[in-house]
Amino acid sequence: MTDSSDIFLVVDDDATFNAVLVRALERRGHAARGVTDAREVAAVAGELRPRRVVLDLNIAGVSGLTLIPVLLEIEPDCRIVVLTGYASIATAVDAIKLGAVQYLAKPVEVDTILGAFDEADAAEGEATFSAEPLSVDRLEWEHIQRVLREHDGNISATARALKMHRRTLQRKLGKKPVRS
Repeated sequence: MTDSSDIFLVVDDDATFNAVLVRALERRGHAARGVTDAREVAAVAGELRPRRVVLDLNIAGVSGLTLIPVLLEIEPDCRIVVLTGYASIATAVDAIKLGAVQYLAKPVEVDTILGAFDEADAAEGEATFSAEPLSVDRLEWEHIQRVLREHDGNISATARALKMHRRTLQRKLGKKPVRS
């Protein structure tokens, strides 16, 4: 079995991003292995027992959040950093509650990912996530996402709760998330 003290497991369905991140970690002296299929994560984690996991929030339609408890059961001491292209406060809170130590929005630099693990190690496992001041547009988007989630994705119920027309809500949801 490989020494798990410095093994990174990269879980992301974007094969190119996954391979680039694995190579970047290896160039910095870390052992790393990539997985692009959510169904393989438990088997690979059981084999490697990684201490550090970079986990995409959406792996080909499977929520990365469902993998956090699985990974922590396999290796209770592993540190998990969640990456996403569609960051929201609601999913950040969920990830942290489930045991992730950091939540970062893509695109993200390798040094930022490594820094997140270093911060988690220094904080002795206390979870954190980046908290830059959010723009008004971003706050609106976050609020809409939270209310939508509270209504299990039902657009009509969400529109009623937000006191806005359903088509207006659909237009807002059709846009990409605004940057902070």
